[in-house]
Amino acid sequence: MWRSTIGIIASLVLAVLMAPRAAHAQPSAKMPRIGYLALRALAAEDEAFKQGLRDLGWIEGQNIAIEYRWAAGQVERLPALAAELVRLQVDCIVVRSTAVVQAAKDATQSIPIVVVVSADLVGTGLVASLARPGGNITGMSNISPELAGKRLEQLRVLLPTLSRVAFLAHGGDPAHRLFLHEAQEAAARLGIQVQPVFIRVLGQTQRIADLAAKHRLPTSGPCELAEAGGLLCYGADALPMYRRAAVFVDKILKGATPGDLPVEQPMTFTLIINLKTAKALGLTIPPVLLFQADKVIK
Repeated sequence: MWRSTIGIIASLVLAVLMAPRAAHAQPSAKMPRIGYLALRALAAEDEAFKQGLRDLGWIEGQNIAIEYRWAAGQVERLPALAAELVRLQVDCIVVRSTAVVQAAKDATQSIPIVVVVSADLVGTGLVASLARPGGNITGMSNISPELAGKRLEQLRVLLPTLSRVAFLAHGGDPAHRLFLHEAQEAAARLGIQVQPVFIRVLGQTQRIADLAAKHRLPTSGPCELAEAGGLLCYGADALPMYRRAAVFVDKILKGATPGDLPVEQPMTFTLIINLKTAKALGLTIPPVLLFQADKVIK
């Protein structure tokens, strides 16, 4: 994936020796084109992916083209957008989140699909295994469902009398059952009642944070929630996963088969605490949580 007859012959030899190893650098070669399908644009994350490509010598507009398709947070738009990329005959499709992976998989069994970040790819049946995914899908698989229990534990440390929690889920996301199952198992251990609440549109992080603040409700979720004004975040740092996805694209464009590329998982996780939100809610963060925090928003 991430630039006299004797005189003519000598020049050609020199050009070949100096040319990049990738076939795409040859002037006569077709510029590779990848599809980038997501529910919505995310400036920092999308830039991290493109930086990963640049690090490998792939410069957008110079030796690689990217076809962007956004679904404006509406899952029902994904099948048509995925089909559009298939009609364009892109060389691979880059996707993020389980619903997008499923839409791409439904649209093609031949074009390679690289997952930037998604919930448990094995648990959702999207790949056969991490070591040998098979089919046309590979990339990065998060362990987000397993984090649901950890987030409940952190909320219980903060709120010892916590007894009922609303669990936001999107019914159109194939992974929502995994998330809910993990949350319910952890809740049973902690003596907490979980109330599932299904939402229709994904990508509403800021709205959720604003509503929680308005109704003085503590929240725990993915890292972007704390950045948007939520209370707690516990999850994998997404930016390294976006940069790492570029490596999969690079390998595929150089001839690798996606089904033979092991799926990778994040190894480190981040706890973010928003002290501004805690103060607004009248909460004191226990020292044990502050000690564990990787980032504190003041």
